[in-house]
Amino acid sequence: MVKKSPKKTFRGVLASVLTAGLAVAVLGAGPAQAQRYGAEGDPIRLTVGYQPYYAQAWSGVVMREKEFWRNYLPEGSRVDFQIGLQGSLIVNAMLAGRQHIGYMGDMPAIVSTTHQRVGDIRLVANLGLAHDQCNIFLVRNDLTPPEDPIEALKWLNGKQTASPHGSCTDRFARAVFEQLDVTPRSYMNQNIEVISSNFAAGRLDAAVIWEPVASKLVEDGIGRRIASGVTVNERDGGFLAMRADLIEARPDVVKAWLHAELDAQLFMADPANSREVAEIAERQTAGFQPTTLWQSLYGANDPAFGGAPVRNEFHFTFTPEAMDLIERATTFLHEQRAIAVSELREDAIMRNFADEVLAERGLTAPVGKIEAQTESPFGG
Repeated sequence: MVKKSPKKTFRGVLASVLTAGLAVAVLGAGPAQAQRYGAEGDPIRLTVGYQPYYAQAWSGVVMREKEFWRNYLPEGSRVDFQIGLQGSLIVNAMLAGRQHIGYMGDMPAIVSTTHQRVGDIRLVANLGLAHDQCNIFLVRNDLTPPEDPIEALKWLNGKQTASPHGSCTDRFARAVFEQLDVTPRSYMNQNIEVISSNFAAGRLDAAVIWEPVASKLVEDGIGRRIASGVTVNERDGGFLAMRADLIEARPDVVKAWLHAELDAQLFMADPANSREVAEIAERQTAGFQPTTLWQSLYGANDPAFGGAPVRNEFHFTFTPEAMDLIERATTFLHEQRAIAVSELREDAIMRNFADEVLAERGLTAPVGKIEAQTESPFGG
């Protein structure tokens, strides 16, 4: 179980994570050395990059606390979890060979598979599909854009806007700007800490941000929602990535991890566990109340401003819906010159392991969903 350490401030934790991530990015510049994983059935030591500050990837949070992996990995195995503030930092660590498994959003997941000369990364499972986990537009709370969400997005013409570039929010922001012919005054690359402080200081008009940060900024009275992926019919998605050398050397470990991942997704999809999931996330984050964390994944938002009836749907494997998101996002990222390929290589996505796990468990995709709830288990 995760032991609760003394709390740091939200800003302090984010700063330390960013510093660590930048160091990994430098170390990851060269080809990673070959990994040694042992023979099938041997105990293994894994390092997992995960994102407690990204609600759609909270199966990693649940895995760290509940340790479902102990039920499937060879006895004596060890798993170390490392926080990534955003998916691009996890990608850098995986390319450097310092992490073997990564939980990330759609854009960094797709980008990760295109750098095989540095490190070969494959996608092995889906963490969920939604419309307002990563795809959320906020404006500063004292501004008054039009109430209609489409008009509010067009209102961003000439405004100061930001998102963490290289993240799932970045892909969504660029897609919306192109779809609605919006040209912000500036579209800045800012991490969630800087966005939070710039909103509070009045230096930023709008931002595209993911949950649970979006819910926190709303709860703190700093920002408010104007639209989401629901508004423009754009999905967001989270994906599970693994290094190819791990997959090749230890297919037994891949299957074991995916069985545990399935347990985590089923746990999250059960509404009876929503309070516990929020409390688990609170123990692995700083500056968040469990009520805010619950709202970010389970709570309902106003449909007039992009609130979705389903907060997350656990497809687990690469369903047609998941593949449609990947294919459209890959094309778009190529057009934006974010990646060098217009289609992912054939082996970038390895769905066979997830499909085998579902068959062994007698399940079909999607394995569950989180419907937006209006009553919080915390009361109030």
